Parts: sequence; C-alpha cells; structure tokens
Amino acid sequence: MLKTLRKREDFERVRREGTRQRGRYCIAQAAPNGDPQRVRVGIVAGRSVGRAVKRNRARRLLRESVRLLAPAIAGGWDIVLVAQPTIITERARMQDVKDDVQCVLKQLQIISTP
Repeated sequence: MLKTLRKREDFERVRREGTRQRGRYCIAQAAPNGDPQRVRVGIVAGRSVGRAVKRNRARRLLRESVRLLAPAIAGGWDIVLVAQPTIITERARMQDVKDDVQCVLKQLQIISTP
C-alpha cells in the first residue's frame, strides 16, 4: 500500500539512514520503515529543475512512475525521489522516467521484476 511521505523529519531520516542510487532523471533514497506492509514515497523537485511549472511537471512524472510500479515495490520502505534537471532539459517522456525509476529501485533492491 502506497502512502505519501509528508513530515520533514521523515525526509531527513531517509536522507540520514538510507541508501542512495543515482539515475538519469532522479536520485532515489530508501530506508526501512519497520512496517512490512507499508511503503511511503516522497518526491522532491528543487529549484535547479526549473521554475514552478517545470518542477510540477517533474513531480507529476515521478509520481505517475511510482504509481505504475507500485505492485512490484516491496513493503517496509520509505523512499524519497529527487528530480534531476535532466528530466526537463531532455524533455523526458513518461516511459523513460518510469524505466529510470524502475532501474534505480532495482539497484536499491526494493523492487521485484518478473
């Protein structure tokens, strides 16, 4: 079950305790949350991505990617996805972003693929 990571201290805990993997369009950070049934995801798009419209687009692309990959994500993790400027500068398509998110989550060993 996917939930949204909302509290600042949760984001900081994932950054402090979690492992990190860099992809072409995003950086994924993940830390165990202690609840094997729950997955919480937070999405960050800083000013380096662009102005508000571009940051919102980057967040939408990442959010939809996670939604599509949700059935394959293992429970018990808090995940933070940080958008990279390349998601906008390279005019990334939805499928490209989804593939990138899947790849970094696979490298973190929190996603299963058939």
